[in-house]
Amino acid sequence: MTTFTNPTPIDNVPEGWRVMAVDSLCINVTSGGTPLRSNPNFYQNGTIKWIKTKELNDYYVDDSEEKITEEALEKSSAKLFPPNTVLMAMYGDGKTITSLGILRTEAATNQACCALIADPEICHYLYLFYALKYHRSDFIQLATGGAQRNLSGTLIRNFALRVPPLPEQRAIARILGSLDDKIEANRRMNETLEAMARAIFKSWFVDFDPVRARAEGFAPAGMDAETAALFPDGFEENELWEIPNGWKVVRLSDICSTQYGYTESASDQPIGPHFLRVTDINKQNWIDWEKVPYCRISDKDFEKYRLRIGDIIVARMADPGKSAIIESNIAAVFASYLVRLKMESLSHSYYVYGFLKSAKYTDYVEGAKSGSVQANMNAKIITDIDLVLPDQDVLNAFLEKMLPLRMRLLSNIRESNIISEIRNNLLLNLISGEVSVKL
Repeated sequence: MTTFTNPTPIDNVPEGWRVMAVDSLCINVTSGGTPLRSNPNFYQNGTIKWIKTKELNDYYVDDSEEKITEEALEKSSAKLFPPNTVLMAMYGDGKTITSLGILRTEAATNQACCALIADPEICHYLYLFYALKYHRSDFIQLATGGAQRNLSGTLIRNFALRVPPLPEQRAIARILGSLDDKIEANRRMNETLEAMARAIFKSWFVDFDPVRARAEGFAPAGMDAETAALFPDGFEENELWEIPNGWKVVRLSDICSTQYGYTESASDQPIGPHFLRVTDINKQNWIDWEKVPYCRISDKDFEKYRLRIGDIIVARMADPGKSAIIESNIAAVFASYLVRLKMESLSHSYYVYGFLKSAKYTDYVEGAKSGSVQANMNAKIITDIDLVLPDQDVLNAFLEKMLPLRMRLLSNIRESNIISEIRNNLLLNLISGEVSVKL
């Protein structure tokens, strides 16, 4: 007889439901492995997705940062798991451990991922995913260890879940999955909007497409005549730069001021303003304020460090060079690992933000980072780079292009947060059985 590992007993089981161990719901509960790093044949030109716990995003995992080879699969403990395998992070701090994912296509994982392959005759894989998510706090309570807590495969296998009949599992999965699908669609739309913004910046200010078109006597593609007329129709001679007529080369430090952030501990409780950190800006090209913690701060320091629309934030440590632009009027300050760049106008801010996301600045960051243990940059290094600065009319036209894209992006974030709250409430009610689903 299975001894369940739940920290508290499962009670209030609806009629017709069962209490079952995770292991009895699955064909297999196992983990992956890490091919030997010193063997280049295991990684070079790899085509097999190899998932690490930091890539688990609480929904479908479509790709991986690293790929491994067939030889790595054959000669290491790494295994290939089928689509719909549910993954759970077994190691890490409170932000990593119990993170979940679902494989959309077959992939391998490292040993920190527990892979759960649901038995389709007993358990719908999406129901298993949401049931594990429902019990996240219980799993964290079970985790052992010091600075980095751990879950074992045995703890996960012997964990008990409320299990409705399979048709009801499918219905619950369909309801919750449709909400997560919308959140995922919004995320993908935001990535598209961000890519569009980058493409416009590159066309206008890196490739100089409108200037080249006008120099050759053509109308710039996809641009109205009024906007096209703002661009020069030729280039100035320069030994190092190709500069459109009338534009100039400036040092970033000449067009912005810099300020280091505030030192304090972050809190999940709303004890003060939001406290923006590196981890809040380095995973995506927008800020989701719903996920940003808070901090205590005096009124005097709040005014000193308060973020305002148009401020640009750049990481100087942890992930140096990563940047974000403040686009919401929200009570927030920024942490000490960040540097604030303030511009003279919103049009300058969006132009500099586009530059910080460009390949030129990325290459500069890679060459400028210092530090043997942890790469870092200071404010001087962050802004010690030249860039081409257009005239104000072109900057204004660029701002007009950017604002609709960015406002749509922010709207998607707000919508996703509302949907997420609805999903979380339904998750609690449906997985507990407090709310039944009509079939």
